[in-house]
Amino acid sequence: MEPRAVLSTNLPTPKEQTALLAEGCDNVETRADLQGRIATKKRLTIKFGIDPTGSFLHLGHAVVLHKMQQFVELGHRVILLVGDFTARIGDPTGRSEIRPRLTDEEIAANMRDYRAQAGKVLDLERTEVMYNSTWLSKLTLTEMTGLLAHTTVAQLLARNDFGERYANNVPLALHEFIYPVVVAYDSVVMEADVELGGSDQLFNLLMGRTYQGHFDQPRQICMTTPILEGTDGVIRMGKSRGNYIGLTESASEQFGKLMSIPDSVLPRYAALAAFRPQAEVDALTRGLHDGTLHPMTAKKRLAEEVVARYHGAAEARTALERFESTVQRGELPSEMGELQAGAWRSVADALIGADFATSRREAERLIAGNGVKLDGEPVGDARQAWTATKPVVLSVGNRRFIRILPQRGT
Repeated sequence: MEPRAVLSTNLPTPKEQTALLAEGCDNVETRADLQGRIATKKRLTIKFGIDPTGSFLHLGHAVVLHKMQQFVELGHRVILLVGDFTARIGDPTGRSEIRPRLTDEEIAANMRDYRAQAGKVLDLERTEVMYNSTWLSKLTLTEMTGLLAHTTVAQLLARNDFGERYANNVPLALHEFIYPVVVAYDSVVMEADVELGGSDQLFNLLMGRTYQGHFDQPRQICMTTPILEGTDGVIRMGKSRGNYIGLTESASEQFGKLMSIPDSVLPRYAALAAFRPQAEVDALTRGLHDGTLHPMTAKKRLAEEVVARYHGAAEARTALERFESTVQRGELPSEMGELQAGAWRSVADALIGADFATSRREAERLIAGNGVKLDGEPVGDARQAWTATKPVVLSVGNRRFIRILPQRGT
């Protein structure tokens, strides 16, 4: 059943809606089309496709989810399209190798996790969910051949990642060429007015616009949002890169990671993580440039603002106070978990036992990076023995603390 639209009698004008929706996008194809479509159709069909190839969402994913929510709040029909069929192909965007293919069980598990996390940004009660296997799995070979006939190899090689892999003799499988075609066909079946995506998806979105023209439909408006850099301030945010801030991480973990971002990307995070209006982002940029705003002050305010989005104002304030006491004043947190020591031979064993590391290699890397302390004293040797016979505080960095109680019988 289609979710009930919540339409206001005081909706912004088409021009005002267009200005609101276009703000923060790095491409709108085209803005005039968007304003005209809103004026004539009133309630648009908005498409955002997600292939559940992973299950972990971070602030980078939230950029486009926030844009979806703006459409929801304006009363438009917003559809989260689950690419349960296309996930079996895998979008090769930005990749230099063929994606591994997922099983049905992996896809279902990833999507359950995705929905739970997306709900922190998107009102799922007012969002429709579709699955592209509904129509793509029914295509015959004749029908698929007909779709492929609308696209040339030259057009597909114009996509940067395809072209680069082909030029560098990196394997490029035929099934990867199908991906942009079938996601374009999704737009035809859904009769999408607008398709949203990250800037790396522009080629696929424009393909949808082209295919709708082949099927004599009004061409969708393509809207893309920027890619958010990770906590290193350089490379796009990603779990595999270790530079992410997860939507479901604790308030103190989110706060601490936000405080670690370089000053140079503060305006980017203000726009893409805190979703401040452009005028406020510009004011922040000027203040940092002319020295009227101290980076530490700006960063604390930003971190508190972002954490409040996912955990509420009270937890965000607690995270701020924890940061100021543990990081800036070097104090131990007033509250921390406790763990009974196991039959550990080394500090590395303790890190694994406390779930601060998932393997001995990771534990040794943390120690080598001078991030591990016992009662505030750095652990310098990855092979240091565990000899504690009384309660001791084990910490990693400035955000993870746990009190280790002596092993029973010692």
